[in-house]
Amino acid sequence: MRKTAALLPVAALTVTACTSGNPLQPGPKKGQVTVGSANFPENVLLADIYASALSAKGVKVATKFNVGSREVLYQQVQAGSISVLPEYNGALLGYLDSKSRATTTVEVNAELKAKLPPSMEILDSSPAEDKNALVTTGQTAAKNHLTSIADLAPYAASMTIGGPPEFKTRYQGLPGLKEKYGLTFKDFASLDTAGPITVKALVDDSVQVATLFTTDPNLITHGFTVLTDPEQVFSAQNVTPLAYRGSMTAVATETLNTVSAKLDTAALVAMMAKITNEKKDIDVVADDWLKSVGLR
Repeated sequence: MRKTAALLPVAALTVTACTSGNPLQPGPKKGQVTVGSANFPENVLLADIYASALSAKGVKVATKFNVGSREVLYQQVQAGSISVLPEYNGALLGYLDSKSRATTTVEVNAELKAKLPPSMEILDSSPAEDKNALVTTGQTAAKNHLTSIADLAPYAASMTIGGPPEFKTRYQGLPGLKEKYGLTFKDFASLDTAGPITVKALVDDSVQVATLFTTDPNLITHGFTVLTDPEQVFSAQNVTPLAYRGSMTAVATETLNTVSAKLDTAALVAMMAKITNEKKDIDVVADDWLKSVGLR
């Protein structure tokens, strides 16, 4: 998952001002829902959506955006200084249990519910996922009639696949592709982690298949094709609110569950393209989407 991308400018929310001071200051504020985020644009966007949706329902909202890593954020939710945070269920489970082999949304969420402390909970997961995926150019997909990873079987032996160095050895990489789909590629190119080097390699056809994230705006910009993963080599990474129970009212919970029900991967890709490619402010993109689905 992307956790270190540079932030784009974020305009102020029309809710309670962003809290400041000691980021580890414990304790919830009574009657207030504090929405936090990690320090990369997609997570700020999701947090902005949560905060704006809650504010529209009359919930008193504060924000703590750009806080930092999962380690810091998890502690703040556990202490109640952050009430709710957009999380990715598979990555969160990996943080809590590195040995978990859960793959589906149902499996991942069941394990999360069992491992979270009593003060914390996950709300409904959205269909939107920011997960690793195998990607080809639209031309390669059309030429070889590729829609699924399974469709690579007749072609893999003549193709070069690209990804970060660890993709060669981790299960959610070449070993899993071989075990689940029987794929052995002609060569592996060690590239960056779903970044510009990988994108260029696909465009230049120096690799024919590569791993990108499912919400990468380059999917739209370059017309890449995301191959479906019916055997679920790549575990679920649904956008899922992680919450401090003591701060969540019935209205807040219902509102965020409604947001999750309406948010899918295609919508998230389109929003990120507006932010990255069109340089639109995150809060404007968030509010436009909320209005489009009747939540503002």
